[in-house]
Amino acid sequence: MSTTTRVVVVGGGYAGVLAANRLCQRADIDVTMVNPRPQFVERIRLHQLVAGNDDAIEDYSAVLADSVKLAVDCAVRIDAGVRKLRLASGSSLDYDYLIYAVGSTAPVPASVPGAAEFAYPLGEFESANRLAARLADVPLQAPIVVVGGGLTGIEAAAEFAEAGRSVTLVTGALGPSLAKGGRRSVANRLTKLGVTVLDNATVTRVEKDGILLRDGTRIPSTATVWTAGFGVPTLAADSGLRTDRLGRLLTDETLTSVDDPTIIAAGDAASPSGVPLRMSCQLAMPLGSHAADTLLARLDGRKPKDLNPASVGQCISLGRHAGTIQMAHFNDEALPMHIGGRLAATIKESVCKGTVSFLAKEARKPGSYFWPRGGQRQKNLTKGNFSV
Repeated sequence: MSTTTRVVVVGGGYAGVLAANRLCQRADIDVTMVNPRPQFVERIRLHQLVAGNDDAIEDYSAVLADSVKLAVDCAVRIDAGVRKLRLASGSSLDYDYLIYAVGSTAPVPASVPGAAEFAYPLGEFESANRLAARLADVPLQAPIVVVGGGLTGIEAAAEFAEAGRSVTLVTGALGPSLAKGGRRSVANRLTKLGVTVLDNATVTRVEKDGILLRDGTRIPSTATVWTAGFGVPTLAADSGLRTDRLGRLLTDETLTSVDDPTIIAAGDAASPSGVPLRMSCQLAMPLGSHAADTLLARLDGRKPKDLNPASVGQCISLGRHAGTIQMAHFNDEALPMHIGGRLAATIKESVCKGTVSFLAKEARKPGSYFWPRGGQRQKNLTKGNFSV
């Protein structure tokens, strides 16, 4: 008598789709993916959606294996004791294993007066569409402000400026994850595009038509774009599962929840050993792959391997005609090496297209995706100095 293993994957982003596809290596696994949207969102293209040169979505039929069932719904609670996922629609899904791949969010901080009311976050599909609608009503010559000098803020500022907008980028530090040369490459391109960069600056208030800085400076803004900081959905904490301080699910090094062996995390919402990897598409996919491999090992009666993905760098688009590729050690620490200019833009675009291609290939041929092992995570965990 055959037995089917029921797996529910919560989240249909990069990690969730790759994990769902990879599980299709076995015919005795029934996979259901729960996602609040009916289409796959290319989150790394959301700044392009706002600028109007990409829609940042793909049909799930192009990236998801045919055997994976898609439930368009929102997960509201994991009842681990009875292995049931409660959904916003009022229905529920029973599972034998659950892959927690809810991703990350881009919240506007409640601690900054006016931010929740007047700022436009960029990290999610719905908020990006709201910003696009707002900018459609804003003349090109009108000033806009981008808050946050991380990769999202840099890409957004460059994309908007290349489209002819007057952009001020306000940040505490420009490209803090980059090496000196990579940071200089980004700064030079932003200058060429006409972006005014205010670093060592802190926003203390957001108003309808501007922002206030800690030093009392007021910057006019017809649209304030907030890209500073990431958060995660509260599903794990709401379900009584242990999380880190940001709300990521605490797991061991196989990505298995420290509270329940039937729950395995992947992507931005995973916190292995309380030492999570950098939130990024680049690392979400290896984590999705590893989560599936952990589950498959358990079903095969094998001991799951410990996580150890290699990072190879950071790809930054600076409009459609230039970019910066920051090279990195396998442990994600920036190297004093970078590629800039048009070549970097070509590489970045190839990476964006390749990401979707990897998902589609895994859907057609489960198990084909691979990623080099880093060789450093365990050593640095032991030393207590792993770099993220």
